[in-house]
Amino acid sequence: MILFPAIDIKDGVAVRLEQGDMARAVVFHRDPAWQAHAFETQGFEYLHVVDLDGAFAGKPVNQAAVDRILETVACPVQLGGGIRDITTIEAWLEKGVNRVIIGTAAVRNPELVKEAARRFPGRIAVGLDARDGKVAVEGWAATAELSARELALRFENAGVAAIIYTDVSRDGMLKGLNLDATISLANEISIPVIASGGLASMEDVRALLEPRASRLAGAIAGRALYDGRLDAAEALRLIRSERVS
Repeated sequence: MILFPAIDIKDGVAVRLEQGDMARAVVFHRDPAWQAHAFETQGFEYLHVVDLDGAFAGKPVNQAAVDRILETVACPVQLGGGIRDITTIEAWLEKGVNRVIIGTAAVRNPELVKEAARRFPGRIAVGLDARDGKVAVEGWAATAELSARELALRFENAGVAAIIYTDVSRDGMLKGLNLDATISLANEISIPVIASGGLASMEDVRALLEPRASRLAGAIAGRALYDGRLDAAEALRLIRSERVS
């Protein structure tokens, strides 16, 4: 189980959105690289970074901020937002991103995911964002007529490193993870699944460590870390103690 702290970048600064709404952004730090360093210092093993402007634009927008993060930290980084062609994927991997997340393009062009997974084994993840069970695309501004399960099954046996399942309705709302839907998805596919959207407290962390969630590879924490509702040291200590036991 890996707990990924999230750094969402809008206009060059670290923000958190409510339900993916760009008009409901709260700035938490003006220097994303400083925030990345802080998370690494706290003991997090892997960072989750999203170029929010890129997700809407369909191409990287906050390259400078991401570059600074990559220069600042030694821990691996997974990156999403505006990654919709093989050239962009290759460029980010060459810059030092450990794993790229393909979201909208996974719906529009599933062959891109399969080609990338073949060319870059272990370094391609699919961002599966769902609203009422349907896949949300274009930075969550639109919804496709495709269920989360249908999309995930398209990539079974394609070599995808992970599925990041986000319940858009809970993201940034501190309502708790939608573990029922996430675990249900994880039980239907062989691809590792990472839970995202709504993680709010130690109660959520404990739920992630219950036997029924054993197939989950990790979870992403955002707003709860920034506003202090989730104590990083306590959460990481609990996760590591479970690994040893």
